Amino acid sequence: MKPGGNRVRVKICCIADPDEARMAIGYGADAIGLVGKMPGGPGVIDDPKIMEIAAGVPPPVATFLLTSEITADGIVSHYMRTRTSTIQIVDYVADAEYLKIRKHLPWVKLVQVVHVEDESAIERALRTEKYVDCILLDSGSPNGSTKILGGTGKTHDWRISREIVERLDKPVFLAGGINPENVADAIDAVHPFAIDMCSGVRTDGRLDGKKLRRIFDCPKIRG
Repeated sequence: MKPGGNRVRVKICCIADPDEARMAIGYGADAIGLVGKMPGGPGVIDDPKIMEIAAGVPPPVATFLLTSEITADGIVSHYMRTRTSTIQIVDYVADAEYLKIRKHLPWVKLVQVVHVEDESAIERALRTEKYVDCILLDSGSPNGSTKILGGTGKTHDWRISREIVERLDKPVFLAGGINPENVADAIDAVHPFAIDMCSGVRTDGRLDGKKLRRIFDCPKIRG
């Protein structure tokens, strides 16, 4: 179903510690992202730290585990070490793996990242949406010699993202190079359910309250 209401939700990713989680939530974040082991990219923290942060987040704020595991067994095992409310799968998995994850973790929300490299992302998103609760569009390169699975700080072709939003029935998160300067343009161009930011709200690697304030002051986010 298409979510109702005009307010665009906000997920703040690459949360490093409980203080950053409290800061993001204090400014109005609807969700926080906690990055597990990755082949590269920013924000990685160890699983005990993810569990600690997630345990301290009050509902209804969602906690996303970003996992690069590509099998159901690996994803379930990673979740059991962290206990977030949501699993964000940043690499591509076989269709049958989603069914196995659902069997073991029926209470956990699943979000699949689709990396918008070209128009093939449209078909991938359409094929995947029936298995997950949300699609998250990002700017990674999962098929390169070194996988880039997020945190690039780069935008992608928002025209493709807009088509995906229009054709899917599930909520769509938009990530990739969003910052206080372009957040309104990104929302106007794509009409996502939510935006997702990491480097765009940081200075020297740490969450920046001034940048967060500018994001949450955006009329399209205030609603």
